[in-house]
Amino acid sequence: MNILFIEDDPMNRRVVRDMLDVAGAQMTEAASAEEGLAQIDANEFDFVLVDLRMPGMDGFEAIGRIRARTDLKAEIPIVVVTADAAVDLKERCLKLGADEVLFKPVAMDQLFDAIGRILARRAGDDGVIG
Repeated sequence: MNILFIEDDPMNRRVVRDMLDVAGAQMTEAASAEEGLAQIDANEFDFVLVDLRMPGMDGFEAIGRIRARTDLKAEIPIVVVTADAAVDLKERCLKLGADEVLFKPVAMDQLFDAIGRILARRAGDDGVIG
């Protein structure tokens, strides 16, 4: 599994990388939304994890740009990973096209459960995972 994590904080990226290493997943890091979008242009990912609050382009805009694509990459599963606890945040993210929303600090089981739920939903769409 190849995962892109768009997150400006290097410590948060390291923690998630350590979690994904346990599962044998590959993680590409992007320190900004702009860098993350460039990574999506250049590479294939199974999932995108994205923080919402970053300097420059925020995660909301990044999600919108991914979902506005006209190729198959518009459908890549997106998991928001955020410390923002605004009341309507989860609903806002889901409306934008995020598949799951996790709140920091994220535990390994929460991350893997979110990925599992997305895979299960997508397999239910057509009976095929992928």
